[in-house]
Amino acid sequence: MNSVVIQEPGKLVIEQRALPVPAAGEVRVRVSYAGICGSDVHIYHGHNPFAKYPRVIGHEFFGHIDSVGEGVEASRIGERVVIDPVVSCGHCYPCSIGRPNVCAELQVIGVHRDGGFSDYACAPAKNAYVVPAAIPDKLASMVEPFTIAANITAFLKPTPQDTALVYGAGPMGLTVIQVLKGVYGVKKVIVADRIEERLQMAQQSGADWIINNTERSVTDVLAAENVRPTLIVDAACHPAILQEAILLASPAARIGMMGFSGEPSTFTQQSITSKEISLFSSRLNSHRFPQVIEWMEQGKITPEKLVTHWMPASDVEAALTLFEKEQRACCKVLLTF
Repeated sequence: MNSVVIQEPGKLVIEQRALPVPAAGEVRVRVSYAGICGSDVHIYHGHNPFAKYPRVIGHEFFGHIDSVGEGVEASRIGERVVIDPVVSCGHCYPCSIGRPNVCAELQVIGVHRDGGFSDYACAPAKNAYVVPAAIPDKLASMVEPFTIAANITAFLKPTPQDTALVYGAGPMGLTVIQVLKGVYGVKKVIVADRIEERLQMAQQSGADWIINNTERSVTDVLAAENVRPTLIVDAACHPAILQEAILLASPAARIGMMGFSGEPSTFTQQSITSKEISLFSSRLNSHRFPQVIEWMEQGKITPEKLVTHWMPASDVEAALTLFEKEQRACCKVLLTF
């Protein structure tokens, strides 16, 4: 089989490998589609501190189960499935309270262990979720990106009465916008970004008000309209955003952080406690796949609005470059296997 392998930072090869054999409790999936994420680009460039090399990347993938390991019902062969990349121990403190995404022994498929940019991939059977017929093959791998939005919004508990501000109209921000509008019915969703084409995508995904903050700050724009967001999501992931968000927020607001920057963010305790602002952080997802599959099946979210390119897996290097460099024209790239 062919597998996309990052042998070391900056070195990608398509490697011929033997078919993997599913271990006890695992299934093997014949991969059909896999999505490119920013974390795949970071692993490629050596900027992901968790990755070990060589590594088959890819954590957003869909396919059909074609083999099962010991202890897995043979009846599962043939199932159309998406794979939750979060592999947890099941017995540490985070796991015991339903937060396996921050397991003390966390392994992420495509980061800590080989992923789905391959003709075949193995995963724990419990991580393979059946995809209903209403979701077409070509969009099924989009379940995983929306679980990121499902996870942060589960903390934030949006309501129709909220005025939400989303920083960043990249793939992560766009999934959040769709969930805020389509699932929670938030009355006003404001989106800030510096790329006009991304802001147009935000509008297509349900944003009520877009702000291009290239020349005018979000602070100035909102102050002119006397708007105080009650819910803020940082999907742009720049360390400077947090303090601005705290200052902009309404009293009793909730702020969700999705960034992974190692640079410090500077803010004052007084600016948080004086308004009793709640800060939430979110990583990956904690058992959100069934929820997102249901949303997608019911038409509450529309992943097709995010997918701009389908490309053959043999063109993976060009696809990674397109995803990274062409942000005006490219949002989600799905590889076909």
